[in-house]
Amino acid sequence: MKNTLLFLLLFAVSLSLSAQSTGSLSGQVLSKDGAIVNASIKVSGSTLGTISDVDGNFTLKSVPFGNKTLVISAVGYQARKINVQIAEKNKPLHIHLENDNFGLSEVVVTGTMKEVSRSDSPIPVEIITPQLFRKNPTPSLFDAIGMVNGVQPQLNCNVCNTGDIHINGMEGPYTMILIDGMPIVSALSTVYGLSGIPNSMVERIEVVKGPASSLYGSEAMGGIINVITKNPNKAPVLTTDIFSTTWGEVSADAAIKWKANKSTSLLGLNYYNFQNKIDKNKDNFTDMTLQDRISIFNKWSFDRKDNKQASIAARYVYEDRWGGEMNWNKSYRGSDQVYGESIYTNRAELIGLYQLPTREKIFTQYSYNWHKQDSWYGDTQYDATQHVGFLQGYWDKDLSKKHSLLLGASFRYTEYNDNTPGTANEDGTDKPAKTPLPGVFIQDEWKLNDKNTLLTGYRYDYDKYHGGIHSPRLAYKYSPNHHHTFRGSFGTGFRVVNLFTEDHAALTGAREVVIQEELNPERSINANLNYVLKVPTENVFMGFDFTGFYSYFSNKIVGDFDTDPNKIIYQNLNGHAITRGISLNTDFAFTFPLKLMVGVSYMDVFQKKEEDDGAMVKVRQLHAPKWSGTFVGSYTFTKSWSVDLTGNWYGPMRLPILPDDFRPEYSPLFMLANIQVNKKFKNGVEVYGGLKNLLNFVPKNPIMRPFDPFDNHVDDPINNPYGYTFDPSYNYSSLQGIRGFLGVRYNLFR
Repeated sequence: MKNTLLFLLLFAVSLSLSAQSTGSLSGQVLSKDGAIVNASIKVSGSTLGTISDVDGNFTLKSVPFGNKTLVISAVGYQARKINVQIAEKNKPLHIHLENDNFGLSEVVVTGTMKEVSRSDSPIPVEIITPQLFRKNPTPSLFDAIGMVNGVQPQLNCNVCNTGDIHINGMEGPYTMILIDGMPIVSALSTVYGLSGIPNSMVERIEVVKGPASSLYGSEAMGGIINVITKNPNKAPVLTTDIFSTTWGEVSADAAIKWKANKSTSLLGLNYYNFQNKIDKNKDNFTDMTLQDRISIFNKWSFDRKDNKQASIAARYVYEDRWGGEMNWNKSYRGSDQVYGESIYTNRAELIGLYQLPTREKIFTQYSYNWHKQDSWYGDTQYDATQHVGFLQGYWDKDLSKKHSLLLGASFRYTEYNDNTPGTANEDGTDKPAKTPLPGVFIQDEWKLNDKNTLLTGYRYDYDKYHGGIHSPRLAYKYSPNHHHTFRGSFGTGFRVVNLFTEDHAALTGAREVVIQEELNPERSINANLNYVLKVPTENVFMGFDFTGFYSYFSNKIVGDFDTDPNKIIYQNLNGHAITRGISLNTDFAFTFPLKLMVGVSYMDVFQKKEEDDGAMVKVRQLHAPKWSGTFVGSYTFTKSWSVDLTGNWYGPMRLPILPDDFRPEYSPLFMLANIQVNKKFKNGVEVYGGLKNLLNFVPKNPIMRPFDPFDNHVDDPINNPYGYTFDPSYNYSSLQGIRGFLGVRYNLFR
């Protein structure tokens, strides 16, 4: 009995001593924008750790007394170590983290049409900001968007250098490009949509890979790129960025902010000029188009009662570009003497948002764009005009703290006219295409508990040619803890018949567009699986983002480059098409000043078409490499000096070749790497410079028969036994080799 009492007494004393030798520590993790949710707080050298809540608050319990080192990290912020003294009573900590140089953001709107935390969104959204673009300065967002894994800016013509954007191997028409959520860039303007948007106006770019037709309608079958422009109230007073390259390119970007009564305005200007004829490969054709482009963007934000939202923005773009034989000038425009491709573009856009002054959250959005293209491809004229108007209203209703409903209706009207048979009656008279497209949509998001979120959606559109089109969507998010998140989505997509004369591969003077049949709308069934893993350790914060995707297309509208070298034949595929693959994005933020982002994608994109004998033949998609990847590395030597290494690499991709072509059908494995050194000064000035295309990779034989661009001598059995014709569409990379660049930036905050 005495021994038992003695044991209990000693046990009680040990518990008391143990309790007295540990303490608790609380605090809040903050950034310049407010509280940081899901920040990791770990005690170095132990298993003790916790996560900050929605207000950035945290509590660490049972921390042994004495000097301890805390490691604080969060996605999108620079990891930090601090020393603390743990005693019986500890003052709350206020820990401030700096945004990292990659500029990752935690707020997204594209996946669900309303602002939510990126980690809470049931739809996976990738985010990039100008902070990431600045690691490899480019004159347009078209070039910069290639820093996103699985997103490929594809040049389609070696003469005029026009192109489109592929997501997961799917061609440009499947990518919807939005500005502030408005489908302002589509059809005729797609190849120029991301050119001329002033980088100084961009707050971030959100990329959704996979179907989004249930919210955004036609053209969102492959994915969405949403350019979010800056809120004038939060923008710097003055921003400038000017750089030039050793090839003679000059890019200037500037924005200025001012207030007027209860409104704030942000005016942006972008100017790009390149007038240097360069022919490094000696084929007598310009390696890069000469360009003169100016873009003006003005956005107004209005202060309203109860913080109701209201904004309006307008943009105007003018561009004069040409490429062709080295002795071409404007006197040869439209002639058959010297070959050149000359394109004049005029474009105007209007975008607006207005929240109704009601108790309920009801928003109206509207946009309009006018696009005029006056162009000659050799002696082939392409003169086109397009008007697109869009009006949308939606009601965002919170049924409870964990259940919300989004109801909306939209109307899109497109008028398109050009000088090709695509907009003509059978007798040759003019017949502009007028396409009204009304639609309604509903989205129900239900947070079942802290770990499970369910999202359902449905959209109905009516096309005058094809009737009603249904687009359902289902998404689910499961997050057992702050380190693991699983997302799955399933949906259908559609794309109504559009004009394909906007395909610039058809306008080089080398190929004729042939619409083989009455085209039916495309349909697709899509599924995505996403897994996000966050691993905070004592010396590095690691993030892993895995995605698997699958799309099945029926009635796919395909362009046949192979049957006739002088034609592109458009028809519905007699069979089906499949896009499938996996991608991995990783980011590593070390406690010393090194940050890495590496991405890799595997894609299998092909068509199965039925031959005349009934056999199904597999054909790989053009310009869709099976393997590709991106990488970004940054090291900060001091607070003012840093170096950035960026790049892309692409595996072999199938290319459009001619019959009996001597050029390989598949491109080689190649890499485009860049390096930059940056110096920051205390007065807001930055000076940067570096090298692009470090490995000096340039495609070989990009133009077939450049010496006979008008096909005057193709019927020569001795000098042209295989009947080759002029063709500049054999393209998979820019013809610009290694080059240096130097620039300066200035930001004024007040």
